[in-house]
Amino acid sequence: ASRWVAQDVFERLKFERKEEFEAKMILLEGKQLRWMERIFGEETDGGRSLWISMHGGGNARAEVNDRQWNNQIDLYEPAEGVYVAPRAPTDTWNLWHEFHIDPMFQRLIEDYVLFRNVDPDKVYLLGYSAGGDGVWQLAPRMADRFAAAAMMAGHPNESSLLGLRNLPFGIFMGADDSAYNRNKVATERASELQVLSQSDPGGYVHMARIYEGQGHWMNRKDAEALPWMAGFERDPWPSRIVWQQDDVVHRRFYWLELPEGVEAGERRLITAHVTEQTIEIEGDLPERLRLRLSDRLINLDHELRVMANSNEVFRGRVDRTALAII
Repeated sequence: ASRWVAQDVFERLKFERKEEFEAKMILLEGKQLRWMERIFGEETDGGRSLWISMHGGGNARAEVNDRQWNNQIDLYEPAEGVYVAPRAPTDTWNLWHEFHIDPMFQRLIEDYVLFRNVDPDKVYLLGYSAGGDGVWQLAPRMADRFAAAAMMAGHPNESSLLGLRNLPFGIFMGADDSAYNRNKVATERASELQVLSQSDPGGYVHMARIYEGQGHWMNRKDAEALPWMAGFERDPWPSRIVWQQDDVVHRRFYWLELPEGVEAGERRLITAHVTEQTIEIEGDLPERLRLRLSDRLINLDHELRVMANSNEVFRGRVDRTALAII
């Protein structure tokens, strides 16, 4: 049934979005996202990978950011996949982590699944300089969309690493890139990831390179990120989730969802994990929380138990219904 529903959705969306994809331009909430693409290698049986690569610049004239955009399309070459360089919708300093970017990237991914046969479990995010700033911010809050992410020469500002629990994350920085203390902060964040990975076995997979003798431009040494990233695929049904909201909030993260009308809560932290037939949810829990379940996560033929902050809130069987699938 799920395949039939998916096919129906695919056919409808392909009709609705054909013009925007051919124009390589998404219009959403008064903002415009344009992009360029290059295709590398041969398509595999499961479909192509997608590489979203964000340019630098920001807080500059449009022509300056346009030059950065044109540079980004030629900056990296994956062995296989569709390599996409989007143009930031604005020219502000935070051009890649404003509130409108998340739904635009969600739509961009969907369009490439529809029209380029992209495997949704092989979508990768990377960015240089201000684009790296964007990776620090977008990767944790959209971790459930990506297979891996890599930050090149960017600054994290106030972003948290906690949401990266299931997203392999790369840090690439020149040791002499001292503007805004980028080199120092990158080293500190790499250490934080190491501590997180040690305290949570199986989580927070990462790679960190601080290149000696390199400044803001790393002379393409950072290209080693791509083969490392390509070794990962997204797990859409992880047994453990760490969901922390940013200043840009989301209503769904992996198999957790906030029902309509429930306040998202800026910086709210929720953890959830599955052990056999028990789901345990902890943290700053809202008054209601929806679980989107699958047999890939838990055996729906048997009774399951849900615990919320150590209190049992559900015990029983749940039905597989057509409505839930839709």
